[in-house]
Amino acid sequence: MPSDATSFDPDELDPGAFYRLLTASIVPRPIAWVSTRAADGVLNLAPYSFFTVASTAPPIVQFTSVGHKDSWRNILETGEFVVNIGTESLIEQMNRTSEHVEHGVDEFALAGLTPERSATVAPPRVAEAPVSIECTKHLILDVGNCAVILGAVRHVAVARSILADDGLPDFARLAPPSRLGRSEWGLTPATVEHERP
Repeated sequence: MPSDATSFDPDELDPGAFYRLLTASIVPRPIAWVSTRAADGVLNLAPYSFFTVASTAPPIVQFTSVGHKDSWRNILETGEFVVNIGTESLIEQMNRTSEHVEHGVDEFALAGLTPERSATVAPPRVAEAPVSIECTKHLILDVGNCAVILGAVRHVAVARSILADDGLPDFARLAPPSRLGRSEWGLTPATVEHERP
C-alpha cells in the first residue's frame, strides 16, 4: 500500500459513510433507468447506478437496489421491467425520478416523461430515452441490505438517430450520463480506441 494511503475499515464506519466511500471510488457508473408497472397498474420509474451485464448468452442484465423499493416490489409481483438508457439532456428528469415519493405516485408524470408501449412486456419504455431493454425477471438475490435483480433480455429498442454505420449505438450520439460520487454526474468523456491483442 502507498505510504500516503488512508485506510478505511467497514467495521469502523457506519454503512452510510462506507456507501459514500464506495460510490466516490467506483466511478463512473452507468445508469439503469428502470420502468415498472405495479400490479394495480401504477407506473414507476427510478434510476439505479449499480448496473451492468450479467450474461451474454443468454442475455441478462442486472441492477442493484439499495433497499427494497417500488421497482423491486413491482418486479417481484409482475416479473417484468424495462431498463432505459438516458442521455445528458435527460439528467434533470433522471434525477427527479430518484426522489423518494409515496407508493402510487407515477414518476413518468412527476418528471414530465412519455410512457411508450413496449414490444414484449407490460411496463412501458421511456419514449425520450434512445435505448430501452425489455426484461423479464430471471432472479432476485437478497445481498446484505440490497436486492440484486437480474433480468432476461427479451427485446432491445434503439433509436435510429444514435446508430453508427455498423448498426450499433454510437457512444457520442447516445451521450449517456453516469453517476459519480456525492451529487456529481459524469458527462460523455473523450474516448480512445485500442484493439484487443
